Amino acid sequence: MHQFLPYAWFGGQCVPFAEATLSVATHALHYGTGAFGGMRALPNPADPGEILLFRADRHARRLSQSARLLLTELDESTIHAAITTFLRANKPTCPVYLRPFVYTSDLGIAPRLHNIETDFLIYGLELGDYLSPEGVSCRISSWTRQEDRSLPLRGKISGAYITSSLAKTEAVKSGFDEALLLNSRGKVSEASGMNLFLVRDGVLITPGVDQDILEGITRASVIELARAMGITVVERAVDKSELFVADEVFLSGTAAKVTPVRRVESTDMPTSRPVMDTIRERLTAITEGRDSAYDHWVTRVRIDG
Repeated sequence: MHQFLPYAWFGGQCVPFAEATLSVATHALHYGTGAFGGMRALPNPADPGEILLFRADRHARRLSQSARLLLTELDESTIHAAITTFLRANKPTCPVYLRPFVYTSDLGIAPRLHNIETDFLIYGLELGDYLSPEGVSCRISSWTRQEDRSLPLRGKISGAYITSSLAKTEAVKSGFDEALLLNSRGKVSEASGMNLFLVRDGVLITPGVDQDILEGITRASVIELARAMGITVVERAVDKSELFVADEVFLSGTAAKVTPVRRVESTDMPTSRPVMDTIRERLTAITEGRDSAYDHWVTRVRIDG
């Protein structure tokens, strides 16, 4: 059972979570015409009166850009201001996950993005480990990742996640933890809601942005960190068979953080993961405000004022 934060941002203000309700006729509910973000917020271990947000600027920019794909405007400054007010109202005392959402809020039917009202909300919930930090098992999904020519994959459009939902449930019902999706060209794209990395001979490899992936913020952070630490990073098409002979495979995402893959289909992966471990340890230190070199990646919000 999810533990939701007591207040939501709804209708331009903070209201009790139970009062943040929508009509059954809300347009986005029927047509998937919404876009969402996902942000982790955690109390500063050294100062509980301060909340740390990882790469809040990048998350706000992506949500603003996703809104433009819905033919509406949502300024980054509006997102930042709402998140600050939301955090100060809730005063979280443990790590939480924030879900900002922009959506077509008109009532009625007809799929469209013109002549329609939109709105913006935020809710949050307590969130520990989204996936096991010890590792997950993955199957190759029978479902194919969408193409950018059929869906705007540069944004987190809610309707696009039907494929992720089908793939995830197929994986779980067949005894796996997670799904890996191939694209229409038969190359590895991503997991149900995470980006994928593999290591071969010390080189960190990840499907490029031309492989119908979501341009993940954690993915970009892993790439930047790895290069700064002297690890060679290659963004390219990845064959399915490469997963079975890789030295390491891991997933990245806001909720998943950095999660190792311990098995792909029937192949057990090596248990030694030096590249992933190095990156994960550094990323953890950054998100907890313990790495001054990357303090600019962390937004600090006072909630005790």
